[in-house]
Amino acid sequence: MAFDPKVFATRTKTALVYAAVMLTGLLWNEWSFFVLFSIVHAGAWIEFLKLSQKTYEGFYIEPWWKQIHFPLLGWGWMLMNTSHSMQIGSIAMSTVGEWLIRVSLVVIMLNIVFEKKFRQKDFIIFLKGFIYLSVSLALLINIRSGWLWNADESESSIAKMLSSFSGKLISLLMVFGIWINDTMAYVVGSFIGKTPLSKWSPKKSWEGTIGGILLSVGLINLIAATQWNFSFDMLAISFTVAFAGTFGDLYESRLKRLAGVKDSGNFMPGHGGFLDRFDSILFASPAVWVLCYLFYR
Repeated sequence: MAFDPKVFATRTKTALVYAAVMLTGLLWNEWSFFVLFSIVHAGAWIEFLKLSQKTYEGFYIEPWWKQIHFPLLGWGWMLMNTSHSMQIGSIAMSTVGEWLIRVSLVVIMLNIVFEKKFRQKDFIIFLKGFIYLSVSLALLINIRSGWLWNADESESSIAKMLSSFSGKLISLLMVFGIWINDTMAYVVGSFIGKTPLSKWSPKKSWEGTIGGILLSVGLINLIAATQWNFSFDMLAISFTVAFAGTFGDLYESRLKRLAGVKDSGNFMPGHGGFLDRFDSILFASPAVWVLCYLFYR
Protein backbone atom coordinates (compact mmCIF):
# COMPACT_ATOMS: atom_id res chain seq x y z
CA MET A 1 0.00 0.00 0.00
CA ALA A 2 1.54 3.32 -1.11
CA PHE A 3 2.09 6.04 1.45
CA ASP A 4 -0.61 8.72 1.14
CA PRO A 5 0.34 11.99 2.91
CA LYS A 6 -3.29 13.19 3.07
CA VAL A 7 -4.53 9.94 4.60
CA PHE A 8 -1.64 9.94 7.05
CA ALA A 9 -2.33 13.57 8.02
CA THR A 10 -6.01 12.80 8.64
CA ARG A 11 -5.13 9.71 10.66
CA THR A 12 -2.55 11.64 12.66
CA LYS A 13 -4.91 14.51 13.51
CA THR A 14 -7.62 12.07 14.57
CA ALA A 15 -5.10 10.05 16.57
CA LEU A 16 -3.95 13.20 18.39
CA VAL A 17 -7.55 14.07 19.31
CA TYR A 18 -8.06 10.47 20.39
CA ALA A 19 -4.89 10.61 22.49
CA ALA A 20 -6.00 13.88 24.11
CA VAL A 21 -9.42 12.46 25.01
CA MET A 22 -7.86 9.24 26.26
CA LEU A 23 -5.31 11.08 28.38
CA THR A 24 -8.02 13.27 29.88
CA GLY A 25 -10.07 10.22 30.77
CA LEU A 26 -7.03 8.36 32.04
CA LEU A 27 -5.22 11.04 34.02
CA TRP A 28 -8.08 13.08 35.47
CA ASN A 29 -9.55 10.47 37.78
CA GLU A 30 -11.20 7.06 37.83
CA TRP A 31 -14.63 8.56 37.18
CA SER A 32 -13.52 10.19 33.93
CA PHE A 33 -11.89 6.93 32.85
CA PHE A 34 -15.03 4.96 33.61
CA VAL A 35 -17.31 7.45 31.84
CA LEU A 36 -15.04 7.42 28.78
CA PHE A 37 -15.11 3.66 28.45
CA SER A 38 -18.80 3.48 29.24
CA ILE A 39 -19.32 5.58 26.10
CA VAL A 40 -16.94 3.28 24.20
CA HIS A 41 -18.87 0.27 25.52
CA ALA A 42 -22.21 1.66 24.30
CA GLY A 43 -20.83 2.70 20.90
CA ALA A 44 -19.06 -0.62 20.39
CA TRP A 45 -22.24 -2.58 21.19
CA ILE A 46 -24.25 -0.52 18.68
CA GLU A 47 -21.68 -1.20 15.96
CA PHE A 48 -21.37 -4.88 16.89
CA LEU A 49 -25.12 -5.40 16.59
CA LYS A 50 -25.18 -3.61 13.23
CA LEU A 51 -22.36 -5.80 11.94
CA SER A 52 -24.17 -8.89 13.23
CA GLN A 53 -27.36 -7.91 11.42
CA LYS A 54 -25.41 -7.71 8.16
CA THR A 55 -23.55 -10.95 8.82
CA TYR A 56 -26.22 -13.32 10.15
CA GLU A 57 -29.39 -13.71 8.12
CA GLY A 58 -32.51 -13.12 10.16
CA PHE A 59 -30.73 -11.57 13.13
CA TYR A 60 -32.81 -8.59 14.11
CA ILE A 61 -34.02 -7.96 17.64
CA GLU A 62 -37.03 -5.73 18.24
CA PRO A 63 -38.28 -3.76 20.01
CA TRP A 64 -35.16 -1.75 20.78
CA TRP A 65 -35.28 -2.34 24.54
CA LYS A 66 -34.63 -6.04 23.99
CA GLN A 67 -31.31 -5.12 22.39
CA ILE A 68 -29.98 -3.54 25.58
CA HIS A 69 -30.31 -6.51 27.95
CA PHE A 70 -26.79 -7.80 27.37
CA PRO A 71 -25.21 -4.33 27.09
CA LEU A 72 -26.74 -3.46 30.49
CA LEU A 73 -25.43 -6.73 31.88
CA GLY A 74 -22.01 -5.78 30.52
CA TRP A 75 -22.19 -2.27 32.00
CA GLY A 76 -23.05 -3.80 35.34
CA TRP A 77 -19.99 -6.01 34.98
CA MET A 78 -17.90 -2.90 34.32
CA LEU A 79 -19.31 -1.21 37.42
CA MET A 80 -18.59 -4.27 39.53
CA ASN A 81 -14.98 -4.28 38.36
CA THR A 82 -14.36 -0.82 39.83
CA SER A 83 -13.69 -2.88 42.98
CA HIS A 84 -15.04 -0.36 45.52
CA SER A 85 -12.62 2.31 44.28
CA MET A 86 -15.53 4.50 43.09
CA GLN A 87 -18.22 5.56 45.53
CA ILE A 88 -21.07 8.04 45.84
CA GLY A 89 -21.35 8.74 49.54
CA SER A 90 -21.31 5.37 51.22
CA ILE A 91 -22.55 3.50 48.15
CA ALA A 92 -19.86 1.70 46.15
CA MET A 93 -20.43 1.61 42.40
CA SER A 94 -19.32 -2.03 42.41
CA THR A 95 -22.35 -2.81 44.59
CA VAL A 96 -24.60 -0.99 42.11
CA GLY A 97 -23.01 -3.10 39.39
CA GLU A 98 -23.76 -6.31 41.28
CA TRP A 99 -27.45 -5.39 41.50
CA LEU A 100 -27.58 -4.37 37.85
CA ILE A 101 -26.11 -7.75 36.94
CA ARG A 102 -28.75 -9.56 39.00
CA VAL A 103 -31.60 -7.59 37.44
CA SER A 104 -30.21 -8.03 33.91
CA LEU A 105 -29.82 -11.79 34.37
CA VAL A 106 -33.41 -12.09 35.61
CA VAL A 107 -34.70 -10.07 32.63
CA ILE A 108 -32.65 -12.17 30.19
CA MET A 109 -33.92 -15.43 31.71
CA LEU A 110 -37.53 -14.20 31.60
CA ASN A 111 -37.04 -13.24 27.97
CA ILE A 112 -35.71 -16.71 27.16
CA VAL A 113 -38.63 -18.42 28.92
CA PHE A 114 -41.48 -16.29 27.61
CA GLU A 115 -40.20 -15.09 24.21
CA LYS A 116 -42.07 -17.04 21.57
CA LYS A 117 -39.60 -16.09 18.84
CA PHE A 118 -36.48 -16.80 20.91
CA ARG A 119 -33.69 -18.27 18.83
CA GLN A 120 -30.56 -19.89 20.20
CA LYS A 121 -28.46 -18.32 17.44
CA ASP A 122 -29.48 -14.82 18.56
CA PHE A 123 -28.57 -15.65 22.16
CA ILE A 124 -25.13 -16.88 21.08
CA ILE A 125 -24.49 -13.65 19.14
CA PHE A 126 -25.34 -11.55 22.20
CA LEU A 127 -23.18 -13.79 24.39
CA LYS A 128 -20.28 -13.37 21.98
CA GLY A 129 -20.71 -9.61 22.13
CA PHE A 130 -20.77 -9.73 25.93
CA ILE A 131 -17.46 -11.61 26.07
CA TYR A 132 -15.82 -9.65 23.25
CA LEU A 133 -16.87 -6.18 24.40
CA SER A 134 -18.12 -6.10 27.97
CA VAL A 135 -15.74 -8.54 29.63
CA SER A 136 -12.74 -6.98 27.88
CA LEU A 137 -13.62 -3.44 28.94
CA ALA A 138 -14.54 -4.59 32.45
CA LEU A 139 -11.04 -6.05 32.84
CA LEU A 140 -9.59 -2.75 31.63
CA ILE A 141 -11.64 -0.95 34.30
CA ASN A 142 -10.39 -3.48 36.84
CA ILE A 143 -6.77 -2.77 35.87
CA ARG A 144 -7.38 0.97 36.28
CA SER A 145 -9.05 0.44 39.67
CA GLY A 146 -5.81 -0.88 41.11
CA TRP A 147 -7.39 -4.07 42.47
CA LEU A 148 -4.47 -6.13 41.18
CA TRP A 149 -2.06 -4.04 43.25
CA ASN A 150 -3.95 -4.32 46.54
CA ALA A 151 -2.29 -7.55 47.57
CA ASP A 152 -0.09 -7.30 50.66
CA GLU A 153 3.29 -8.95 51.09
CA SER A 154 1.73 -12.16 52.33
CA GLU A 155 -0.10 -12.52 49.01
CA SER A 156 2.70 -11.53 46.66
CA SER A 157 6.39 -12.33 46.73
CA ILE A 158 7.23 -9.21 44.76
CA ALA A 159 5.05 -6.69 46.58
CA LYS A 160 8.04 -4.41 47.20
CA MET A 161 8.56 -4.07 43.45
CA LEU A 162 5.13 -2.52 42.94
CA SER A 163 5.95 0.96 44.23
CA SER A 164 6.50 2.23 40.67
CA PHE A 165 3.47 0.45 39.22
CA SER A 166 -0.18 1.37 39.38
CA GLY A 167 -3.41 0.86 37.51
CA LYS A 168 -2.98 4.31 36.00
CA LEU A 169 0.52 3.51 34.75
CA ILE A 170 -0.44 0.19 33.18
CA SER A 171 -3.52 1.76 31.55
CA LEU A 172 -1.36 4.55 30.17
CA LEU A 173 1.14 2.00 28.89
CA MET A 174 -1.63 0.11 27.10
CA VAL A 175 -3.05 3.21 25.42
CA PHE A 176 0.33 4.49 24.26
CA GLY A 177 1.59 1.05 23.30
CA ILE A 178 -1.40 0.43 21.04
CA TRP A 179 -1.25 3.93 19.55
CA ILE A 180 2.47 3.56 18.74
CA ASN A 181 1.96 0.05 17.36
CA ASP A 182 -0.90 1.11 15.07
CA THR A 183 0.90 4.21 13.82
CA MET A 184 4.26 2.55 13.25
CA ALA A 185 2.70 -0.49 11.59
CA TYR A 186 0.97 1.84 9.12
CA VAL A 187 4.17 3.82 8.42
CA VAL A 188 6.46 0.79 8.08
CA GLY A 189 3.89 -1.11 6.03
CA SER A 190 3.38 1.87 3.72
CA PHE A 191 7.08 2.06 2.87
CA ILE A 192 8.33 -1.54 2.83
CA GLY A 193 5.23 -3.71 3.25
CA LYS A 194 5.04 -6.43 0.58
CA THR A 195 3.77 -9.63 2.22
CA PRO A 196 0.03 -9.63 3.07
CA LEU A 197 -0.57 -10.47 6.71
CA SER A 198 -4.00 -12.08 6.41
CA LYS A 199 -6.90 -12.47 4.01
CA TRP A 200 -9.02 -10.76 6.68
CA SER A 201 -6.96 -7.59 6.33
CA PRO A 202 -5.16 -7.68 2.96
CA LYS A 203 -3.83 -4.10 3.24
CA LYS A 204 -1.78 -5.01 6.31
CA SER A 205 1.62 -6.60 5.79
CA TRP A 206 3.94 -8.81 7.79
CA GLU A 207 6.65 -6.17 7.48
CA GLY A 208 4.42 -3.45 8.90
CA THR A 209 3.08 -5.67 11.67
CA ILE A 210 6.52 -6.80 12.83
CA GLY A 211 7.88 -3.27 12.53
CA GLY A 212 5.00 -1.85 14.54
CA ILE A 213 5.44 -4.40 17.34
CA LEU A 214 9.22 -3.94 17.54
CA LEU A 215 9.02 -0.13 17.51
CA SER A 216 6.19 -0.08 20.04
CA VAL A 217 8.01 -2.39 22.46
CA GLY A 218 11.32 -0.59 21.88
CA LEU A 219 9.98 2.92 22.43
CA ILE A 220 7.94 1.99 25.50
CA ASN A 221 10.92 0.31 27.14
CA LEU A 222 13.27 3.14 26.16
CA ILE A 223 10.97 5.64 27.87
CA ALA A 224 10.57 3.32 30.86
CA ALA A 225 14.34 2.88 31.17
CA THR A 226 14.84 6.64 31.43
CA GLN A 227 12.31 6.85 34.29
CA TRP A 228 13.00 3.56 36.07
CA ASN A 229 15.47 0.74 35.71
CA PHE A 230 14.86 -1.68 32.87
CA SER A 231 12.59 -4.51 34.00
CA PHE A 232 11.37 -7.78 32.57
CA ASP A 233 7.87 -6.81 33.75
CA MET A 234 7.72 -3.78 31.47
CA LEU A 235 9.15 -5.72 28.53
CA ALA A 236 6.59 -8.51 28.96
CA ILE A 237 3.63 -6.15 29.36
CA SER A 238 4.60 -3.92 26.41
CA PHE A 239 5.08 -6.95 24.16
CA THR A 240 1.75 -8.43 25.28
CA VAL A 241 -0.01 -5.14 24.51
CA ALA A 242 1.44 -4.97 20.98
CA PHE A 243 1.02 -8.67 20.20
CA ALA A 244 -2.52 -9.08 21.57
CA GLY A 245 -3.53 -5.72 20.11
CA THR A 246 -2.52 -6.93 16.65
CA PHE A 247 -4.80 -9.95 17.01
CA GLY A 248 -7.60 -7.65 18.15
CA ASP A 249 -7.18 -5.62 14.98
CA LEU A 250 -7.29 -8.76 12.83
CA TYR A 251 -10.38 -10.10 14.58
CA GLU A 252 -12.29 -6.88 14.03
CA SER A 253 -11.18 -6.88 10.37
CA ARG A 254 -12.68 -10.35 10.08
CA LEU A 255 -15.99 -9.11 11.53
CA LYS A 256 -16.10 -6.31 8.96
CA ARG A 257 -15.28 -8.60 6.04
CA LEU A 258 -18.02 -11.01 7.06
CA ALA A 259 -20.43 -8.07 7.22
CA GLY A 260 -19.17 -6.67 3.91
CA VAL A 261 -18.26 -3.21 5.22
CA LYS A 262 -15.06 -1.15 5.21
CA ASP A 263 -15.50 0.49 8.63
CA SER A 264 -17.57 -0.44 11.66
CA GLY A 265 -18.71 3.20 11.92
CA ASN A 266 -17.69 6.73 10.96
CA PHE A 267 -17.39 8.76 14.15
CA MET A 268 -13.58 9.17 13.76
CA PRO A 269 -12.31 10.48 10.38
CA GLY A 270 -9.60 8.23 9.00
CA HIS A 271 -10.18 5.61 11.69
CA GLY A 272 -13.83 4.59 11.36
CA GLY A 273 -15.99 3.72 14.33
CA PHE A 274 -15.61 2.68 17.95
CA LEU A 275 -14.64 -0.88 17.07
CA ASP A 276 -12.12 0.36 14.50
CA ARG A 277 -10.42 2.52 17.10
CA PHE A 278 -10.65 0.27 20.16
CA ASP A 279 -10.35 -3.17 18.54
CA SER A 280 -6.79 -3.61 19.78
CA ILE A 281 -7.55 -2.79 23.40
CA LEU A 282 -10.42 -5.30 23.41
CA PHE A 283 -7.84 -8.08 23.04
CA ALA A 284 -4.98 -6.39 24.88
CA SER A 285 -6.82 -5.70 28.14
CA PRO A 286 -7.71 -9.35 28.94
CA ALA A 287 -4.17 -10.46 28.05
CA VAL A 288 -2.57 -7.75 30.18
CA TRP A 289 -4.97 -8.43 33.06
CA VAL A 290 -3.97 -12.10 33.11
CA LEU A 291 -0.29 -11.17 32.92
CA CYS A 292 -0.60 -8.62 35.74
CA TYR A 293 -2.52 -11.13 37.85
CA LEU A 294 0.28 -13.65 37.43
CA PHE A 295 2.96 -11.03 38.16
CA TYR A 296 1.43 -9.05 40.98
CA ARG A 297 -1.44 -10.83 42.69
